[in-house]
Amino acid sequence: MNLSGIVARIVALIGAAALLWRRLQGAAPEPAWGRAPVVPVAKPQGTIPTLKMPTARGWTDGQKPVAAPGLKVNAFATGLEHPRWIHVLPNGDVLVAESTQVQGPVRSVFGYAMQATMRRADALGVSANRITLLRDTDSDGIAERRETFMEGLNQPFGMALLGDTFYVGNTDSVVAFPYAAGADRIAAPGRKLIEFKPAGHWTRSLLPSPDGERLYAGVGSLTNIAESGMEVEEGRAAIYELDLARGTSRIFASGLRNAVGLAWEPQTGVLWTVVNERDGLGDETPPDYLTSVRDGGFYGWPYCYWGQTVDDRVPQDPTAVARAITPDYALGGHTASLGLCWLPAGTLPGFPDGMAIGQHGSWNRSTLSGYKVVFVPFANGRPAGPPRDILTGFLAPDERESYGRPVGVTLGPDGSVLVADDVGDVIWRVTGERQG
Repeated sequence: MNLSGIVARIVALIGAAALLWRRLQGAAPEPAWGRAPVVPVAKPQGTIPTLKMPTARGWTDGQKPVAAPGLKVNAFATGLEHPRWIHVLPNGDVLVAESTQVQGPVRSVFGYAMQATMRRADALGVSANRITLLRDTDSDGIAERRETFMEGLNQPFGMALLGDTFYVGNTDSVVAFPYAAGADRIAAPGRKLIEFKPAGHWTRSLLPSPDGERLYAGVGSLTNIAESGMEVEEGRAAIYELDLARGTSRIFASGLRNAVGLAWEPQTGVLWTVVNERDGLGDETPPDYLTSVRDGGFYGWPYCYWGQTVDDRVPQDPTAVARAITPDYALGGHTASLGLCWLPAGTLPGFPDGMAIGQHGSWNRSTLSGYKVVFVPFANGRPAGPPRDILTGFLAPDERESYGRPVGVTLGPDGSVLVADDVGDVIWRVTGERQG
């Protein structure tokens, strides 16, 4: 066993002791979900935060996630290299961004331990920096053809196509490339539209406006609660709006620690996002969330959470706290909700209009959360009712191993729902039991 593995083992033992101690302090809180969640009072974890991540195992032959009643799931593509995000081209080709978090500078013993643990969980490694094209040539729900669509990128994540321009959200920029309809590959050089600070929360999701005139990009914070100062966080924890015709950009909304998935609610035309909240305050404190995004809105990070609940660990700005917006819908503590996709009613049998959410799964809580794909029903442009599971079974019952971790969610070219699984290295395809 190498040094990294030894440190990971030691951290696991320390973490187990810390977990036992915290469990002895009282019963686990109820999950913080819905429009009016009960968010427990913060219990700062200090220098030894709860650190619990399952070892990445992957799927055995024939094993797959558990689909909700009335649904079925099959592997659309396997053998990928850390697939994170999915984009479907007009001709039905499916693009997959293959990338991962890379090791950054280690600033403390805990930082080294965290990185060792993340490697064991397959959450840190060498990034493929590639976009792969998948094609289902015989319409059987399985991709028979696989091509390298783009390579040599910098932790690619979000993708968008508008006319003859293909956009990629690298960790350090949004880049525009010329695209020819039906092309199997893009090799031409790109043009940077905007540069971002890389590292930290490194994903850069992209979503065009319905009229195709603007592009929205999510940029996460560098740190948990700005513990390295606000100067390094400048321009981060925000959603950007890029005006493609004018070549300008601006921060559309801020105070969003790590806004990843972006989607439009079609009835109202409002932008929605899922956000990963801060760590170190307890199993359900604060919850990750799904929220509408107001132009100019501020959502609290790092000063406060779930509205105006002050985080005492952070030097305060009372003016910022006073204007913090309460999110619309809580998604549970530390679920790492990343993927977001609008599902029209009937996309999956028995499911109304709503949002599908890929929950990558927790590390900072005593009982793991997330590790599934959930659905939040909508009515009149707002969340309306309790969540429902779409896919579960990504986590072993004893929580020691993960078979997979869902990330991006999107509509497939055949009306299915496609899910990127970056531990199983699979794209899953979800349909009704009676569908093809």
